[in-house]
Amino acid sequence: MKKMNSKTVSAFQQKVYDALIKVPSGRVTTYKLLAECLGCPSAQAVGQALRKNPFAPHIPCHRVIRSDLSIGGFFGEETGPEIKHKIQLLQNEGVQFLSGKLIHKDLLFAP
Repeated sequence: MKKMNSKTVSAFQQKVYDALIKVPSGRVTTYKLLAECLGCPSAQAVGQALRKNPFAPHIPCHRVIRSDLSIGGFFGEETGPEIKHKIQLLQNEGVQFLSGKLIHKDLLFAP
């Protein structure tokens, strides 16, 4: 376990957070792209690490979406106020969704 700002995270979580911090404001990545960047065969494992992110928004888990370009989850939720908050954070960065899908695919970023 490693400590970041007095919070303990696993080595895997730290790898995920280190890769995610490279995604710039106004861009998004997918769980799958992030997993591939880490050499991890499981996008779900990346999602679980992000679900437990104690450093948001400094570690910008809101910038991770599904491979089908839909919004995905946020803090373990897939509907409700958490998702509305994720969408608002992305909109504030200039990332737009239409009918639940990312409008501009050129905003995808591979860390």
